Amino acid sequence: MKRLLNAAFAATTGISVWAASVAHALPEQGGVGMVPAGSALAEEVQFFHNGVLLPIITVISLFVLALLIWVVLRYNRKANPEARKFSHNTMIEVLWTGIPIIILLVISLPSFEVLFKDGITPDGKQVVSRGDGQTVDFVFPNDFPESRMVSRAGHLQVILDDGSSRTVLKHKRDYTVDGWGERNLVVSLDNPAPSGTSVIIRGGRSTQNVSGCPMAKRYFDGCEKEVVLAPTMTLKVNGYQWNWQYSYPDFGDFDFFSNMLPEDQTTPELYRFEVDNRVVVPVGETIRVTITANDVIHSWALPNFTLKIDAVPGRINETWFRPEREGIYYGQCSEICGVRHSFMPIAVEVVSRPEFEAWVDSQRALAGLEPMFDTDKVKLAQAADADAAAE
Repeated sequence: MKRLLNAAFAATTGISVWAASVAHALPEQGGVGMVPAGSALAEEVQFFHNGVLLPIITVISLFVLALLIWVVLRYNRKANPEARKFSHNTMIEVLWTGIPIIILLVISLPSFEVLFKDGITPDGKQVVSRGDGQTVDFVFPNDFPESRMVSRAGHLQVILDDGSSRTVLKHKRDYTVDGWGERNLVVSLDNPAPSGTSVIIRGGRSTQNVSGCPMAKRYFDGCEKEVVLAPTMTLKVNGYQWNWQYSYPDFGDFDFFSNMLPEDQTTPELYRFEVDNRVVVPVGETIRVTITANDVIHSWALPNFTLKIDAVPGRINETWFRPEREGIYYGQCSEICGVRHSFMPIAVEVVSRPEFEAWVDSQRALAGLEPMFDTDKVKLAQAADADAAAE
């Protein structure tokens, strides 16, 4: 019945929970690299692996291989029939102690930053004002906890939006700030914002590189940074033997179970990946994920977002992600939880905000709840998106 209702909803609105038109972010058959990143934070994690760890490991492996070959050729019994006898070498002791310490520091410093970003749920916020062609001073309430207050330029973004394009202003070149670390920051533009232009001020301690930053810039920390806003919704995950239960407490607390589709109901490519009910989230918004388990330990893993968090009975764990691109992303339970452990896939569909709101109302209807959003407005937005895509 639920699938029939969803099919009817898809026919009237153009949205299908079961067969989306967006690309599937699947692992490449025979591939050795990581799956495509679906978020800016995932890009940073992948850069840390590919741009920091992999070169270091490669150099160390080649160096050790060269040493082994040299020792085998130079000090075998035939080339060196009389072995040397000595107890120690001070220089070698210093080198093989000091160099690994330096290597570990090179690895640890960027890893701490990535771990911090991944482990702390963002709490950034934004204030939107309207330019009138005269006003240059705008107030940003810095009402975060003391340890999270905006205290330097890296914690603040100022954006001008005229409705068709956005311009990110530069600190000291386009604006100045008075009151760092105080309860109210005064942002003073060098030139008044044009009338009708939105002045967007974002502040918060959680920042990340802008998505798509080239690797060459990452090496020198030259990427443009952006403030990550606080979550707009919470996704509750509950692990069972052997499926997942999802609920959306911000939208009426409706819930549903997600099971792996049988082989005869999907394609060979998607078998063991596709599910009967996907998680649906809006693109470009921060999603808080709270997770627990009903019976044994499970693990909710989404490689495209570099997410992996344990679902432990009697305990609630929390993580977050912010999808940057629409699409369907797949994961698996990554904690052996019983004989059907490999039959617990995860499918997350990232859609536009209008599509998400329409999907929420469809789920509320299935749960016997009234619509939360203006469905006519949602349909008009979808039609506009479809026309734009056709052009």
